[in-house]
Amino acid sequence: METRAFSEILILWYHTKKRDLPWRKTKDPYKIWLSEVILQQTRVAQGSPYYEKFVQHYPTVKALANADEQEVLRLWQGLGYYSRARNMYTTAKIVVNDFDGIFPSNYEDLLKLKGIGPYTAAAIASFAFDEKVAVVDGNVFRVLARVFGIETDISSHEAKNIFSVLANKLISTELPSTYNQAIMEFGAIHCTPSNPDCMYCVFADSCVANAKGMQTILPIKSKKVKVRNRFFDYFVIEYKDTFLMHQRPEGDVWTGLNDFYLVENEEKLSQLDEIKCDFLQETLSKAIIKGHSEIYIHILTHQRIEARFWHIVLNEEVATPIGYAFYSLDEVEVLPKPILIDKYLKSFWF
Repeated sequence: METRAFSEILILWYHTKKRDLPWRKTKDPYKIWLSEVILQQTRVAQGSPYYEKFVQHYPTVKALANADEQEVLRLWQGLGYYSRARNMYTTAKIVVNDFDGIFPSNYEDLLKLKGIGPYTAAAIASFAFDEKVAVVDGNVFRVLARVFGIETDISSHEAKNIFSVLANKLISTELPSTYNQAIMEFGAIHCTPSNPDCMYCVFADSCVANAKGMQTILPIKSKKVKVRNRFFDYFVIEYKDTFLMHQRPEGDVWTGLNDFYLVENEEKLSQLDEIKCDFLQETLSKAIIKGHSEIYIHILTHQRIEARFWHIVLNEEVATPIGYAFYSLDEVEVLPKPILIDKYLKSFWF
């Protein structure tokens, strides 16, 4: 298929089928960047309310940079992949402190910002500044692999170059922003990972995957994610209507979020008499064990967590571990927490 024909067909499709999304109504690089960070590994339906909340709370990059990190994490709660929020907060500070609050206006300079990679830089450069630079994300991989019959493994270094070169060859010179939006939208709602709508596809007659019946094969991705199983016993330690919690440390999947006292088990959830921990032994000797919750299953990209919550009520005060403190239920409610903790609290306390 000719380059110009592909882009023209795609843009015509976009004008009739595109969704009405708030970040498509702005040229503000801050809001475009914000939407791209939120939508990484997040569906539009889930991410849209968060975008609206962040724009309302932090209408400018300066407002975000001046916010309290705990407040930012609390607003992010429920989206998962909290490193995105922490990196976003860091990048906002860099833009304000090093660039006077003004985002660079071209792809190469945007790439120099910590936390902004090739895809996000291309999205900002094209959507905000109409630079002719192609976005290449999962949707783009899928559309190009199927339409042009590319069988190179998309997880390989070779594929990144092949797809990037093709994407930049196909992008519209006159309407780079519209083209980028179009190919991403086409992958998101039409040429979907499973059950693509090939019968009513604008590329039905020219798509290699459609002609060869390779829709379920392309794009090829050989690497499999190895999932780690983890087993958590959480101790919800209560004393005079307050609850013991702490902020998780740096280097953790939930860095900066707050949770209860945790014992992680190697192979399965333990019984209380199997847990060897001086603090817990002392605590349990001065407490009433109210019982435990059902087992919660929490799935992350590389982890499967089985968690159980023990409710422990202290009869007298105990020395708390370093970094821990007691919080009232009102305080617990506003602390940023992993969604696993939030689910438990909403089931039993809120």
